[in-house]
Amino acid sequence: KKRNNLDVRALSEVVSIDREKKTVTIKKVDTGDVYEENYDKLILSPGASPIRPKSIKGVDSENVFTIRNVVDINRLKTYIDIKKINDIAVIGGGFIGLEAMESLVEAGKNVTLVEGSNHILQPVDYDMVQILNKEIHDKGVNLLVNEVLSEVNEGHVLLASGKKIKADAVVLAIGVRPETSLAVDAGLELGKTGGILVNHHYQTSDPDIYAVGDAIEVTHFITNKKTRLTLAGPAQRQARAVADHIYGKTYRNTGVIGSSVVKVFDYNAASTGLTEKNCKDLDLDYEVAYVIPKDRVALMPDAEFVHFKLIFQVPTGQILGAQTIGKGGVNRYIDIIATMIMNHGNIEDLKELELCYSPHFSTAKDATNVAALVAMNLLNGDFEQVRVSEVRSLVENGEYIIDAREKMEYDAGHIKGAVNIPLSEFRERLDEIPKDRPVYIHCLSAQRSYYMVKELNLRGWKNIVNISGSFLGICFYEYFNDIKEGREAIVTEYKFEQVQK
Repeated sequence: KKRNNLDVRALSEVVSIDREKKTVTIKKVDTGDVYEENYDKLILSPGASPIRPKSIKGVDSENVFTIRNVVDINRLKTYIDIKKINDIAVIGGGFIGLEAMESLVEAGKNVTLVEGSNHILQPVDYDMVQILNKEIHDKGVNLLVNEVLSEVNEGHVLLASGKKIKADAVVLAIGVRPETSLAVDAGLELGKTGGILVNHHYQTSDPDIYAVGDAIEVTHFITNKKTRLTLAGPAQRQARAVADHIYGKTYRNTGVIGSSVVKVFDYNAASTGLTEKNCKDLDLDYEVAYVIPKDRVALMPDAEFVHFKLIFQVPTGQILGAQTIGKGGVNRYIDIIATMIMNHGNIEDLKELELCYSPHFSTAKDATNVAALVAMNLLNGDFEQVRVSEVRSLVENGEYIIDAREKMEYDAGHIKGAVNIPLSEFRERLDEIPKDRPVYIHCLSAQRSYYMVKELNLRGWKNIVNISGSFLGICFYEYFNDIKEGREAIVTEYKFEQVQK
């Protein structure tokens, strides 16, 4: 009040809106007293509430928790401490579920993470998520995908598949539902997605009532389709837009693209724009460039690999989205791509982007520049690639695969059946490379294999294909599913770092 002249009323719930009288009815939560206040303009920001499906038997038990705010976290912690609970099931692999999982593991608890779809973290595609699956598994979490909670009992939960999981407490994090009851009771319209319908200025169907945040329906910048987005960044911009409009200032509403970042133990994952799954659902023509450069000059002792996936439209080269996972500040790459998307940038624009460089902070060719160069080569038809998701079938079908790494690297771990022809030796071993069948080449991260692919093309080979992501990408993609499905590995040994000489 003293600093900003704001009348903030805690423990006060608006229970109804009278649009004709332009009043709101307010109930004091602690005393039950009810009173009215007048308004000239009204702004709704009720947020979204965690979903708690009644179809789940025992969902209202005292040991089932949802997380919306600090009060909920304190309630969970108190219960765990008092009951001395060690086994906890986290249901849902989104942002809240992952953060709850990590915090509980850090507290020394035995955690099972249950995800209903085929992968956690929906803003990131299935192939990239396998990196996080490995990290979660390696940290001791029992990760279950394609599993749905059916029943909560004392000491365990039951999944729809019939699996019984030991759990004395349950964190339910399967999504949120927009808080629209106040708006609906006031006769305000909802959009097709279930959020409060707003216009370009965030006015509801009543021009004197605005709405912002998790409760509203927004427009996606790329697709121009309506969606709902529960992120703090767009919400604060919406609040500023409302204030501007009330005071007669112009505001350019560009829509949303869903930029986000999350920490998962030692890894960070960030994304923006459309996922590959989104592109398929929208029937878009697209291509993917997947690169794994270092986040700073490789000689630096703290340099780490960055897994970067760039999705672009064919044939325009328009940037549609990106995802990146690594141990460093991966959000900076996604911030670059988000800026490019919001300015209608294409892969050639990204190639030419001039970014800061110093060995301590970055590389002369940033990961985003590298991805753009690969994307342009793909768009121009300069080489062919297969994805890491296709390699298992290549191995099972007995395809000819060349490992372009040095013998020491090959001996430490390689694809079963792959022929080791190092880049440093292949010019003397050209007679070993067939011309009458497809030849698939990989190295550690697809750079050396690309060099070999291009030179073989120049020497007359027409059947050469680069394996995108190469051995690093293959190991990350295969590892978790090999363990969970008990299937035979297609590699002799998994390797997730550079083999040192």
